[in-house]
Parts: sequence; structure tokens; C-alpha cells
Amino acid sequence: MTSSNSAPAFRLAACAEMLFRELPAVERVKRLDELGFLVEIWDWTRHDIKALAGSGATFSSMTGYVTGTLADPEGAAELLRTAKLSIPVAKELGIPRLNLHGTGLDGSGLPVRPAFLVTGSMWAQARDTLNRLADLGEAEGVTFVLENLNAAVDHPGVPFGRAEDCLALVASIDRPSLRMMLDLYHAQIGEGNLIELLKRSLPYIGEIQVADVPGRCEPGTGEINYPGIAEALVAMGYRGVIGLEAWPSSDSETALRRFRTAFLG
Repeated sequence: MTSSNSAPAFRLAACAEMLFRELPAVERVKRLDELGFLVEIWDWTRHDIKALAGSGATFSSMTGYVTGTLADPEGAAELLRTAKLSIPVAKELGIPRLNLHGTGLDGSGLPVRPAFLVTGSMWAQARDTLNRLADLGEAEGVTFVLENLNAAVDHPGVPFGRAEDCLALVASIDRPSLRMMLDLYHAQIGEGNLIELLKRSLPYIGEIQVADVPGRCEPGTGEINYPGIAEALVAMGYRGVIGLEAWPSSDSETALRRFRTAFLG
């Protein structure tokens, strides 16, 4: 998929936590870089940051906190504290986008503080927390991105998991230092109607992540028409990063080839 001037329409990233898992982390990062992809990582505390910084790779995003939650005062204070700790790491790696969730996730992806009912006071606290994170991002020259997560399959009980919830929060604050990490895998499970969702979200998107449904593998393995989504994104003027956050259905190189074909043709 190319834009009208024949330049690639998007920059493609890939998640080092899910691909080439047979390799040590630094070797995964180097391999993704050799193949021409930006690199995404998750929890920075599990990595040798100096080794990653010396890999020569260009990074796209990482988890922007260690612990904490959006919607209660104690959890919000912890989220802000660990977000501040994350920023020097992001700067060492040259990472522009720091990822957030409605609450911290455990090693199985389950919410550390599940909320099956989100109250008005929780919305108000979440908005205040995100506004403070936007202050922090603005002061430090980074962008915090709020990711949608599905509650039906992977993250039951996650608060503010719907893409519509993330859009409502980010749009209500409307600051460049706070944007959406719009994950289309999660959105397809939770909401569907992806192209219309992209149109509504476009002014607030910091990055897009993709995987197919079901299975969370690369494009072409499930029900989502990713070439059609790529065409729609070009038509609506999106020129940002698209990240593959997916398990390879067979091997990582095949998954990356299918991903590149879906979005760049």
C-alpha cells in the first residue's frame, strides 16, 4: 500500500515480546530492525536497557508505567510515580510513545484491579489522572497513549477497555501529549465496525496496533479485512505507525511478511 506519491503510506512496527521468541530479547530487537521494522516492547523493567539502546534499532512504543491504575486516587498516584520513572528509559531508547491501560495487568494479562462496573466518580478520576499524565508528557516531550483492551477474551474486568471509552477520555482532554493506542484486534472483539471507529478516532490516534481475530495472529489468518482497512486509512489521511502485536501463526518471518503485504502491498 503506497500513497499517491509512491512513498510508503505507513511506518510499520513489530512487537519484540511476541515475535522471534526463540531468540534473546536483544537479538529479537536486532532481527526486527534488520527486517526494516520499528520495535515495540512492553514492561521495560524486564529488559537490559543499555543493551537495547546499543542494538541500533529504532523503537516505537513501550509500556509507560510499571504499576498503578487510572481510576482511584491511590492507584493514580502510583501510576504517575511509575510513569515518571519510565520517561528516562523511553528517552534512552528514543521511544516517543508510552502506553497506558485502565489498570495494571498481571503476568496473565488480567487486571490487577478489575472493575466490572465503572462509576461516574471513576470516570472523573481517570480523566484527572490522564490530564496529569498529559502535563507530564508535555513537560518531558513524550506522548502517553491510552490503549483499548477487550474484556471478552483476554482481559476480563479491565476498566475503560472499550475503544469508545478510550476515545471519550482522550477527546475530552484533547492535548497532543495524550493520544490513543488504537488496537484493532481488541476493538474487533469488543466493538467491531473498525473503519467507522478509525474515522471517529483519527484526530486522536497516536499509533495503531493490529492482529487478526480469532487467535491474535498476523493479518490474513482471521476475519479482519486488513488490506481494506489499509486502503481506508490511506483515504482518510493516516500516515502514522502501525504495529503488529500478534503471535505468529507459524513462524515470525512469515507473519511479518503477511503483515507487510497487508499494509504496504
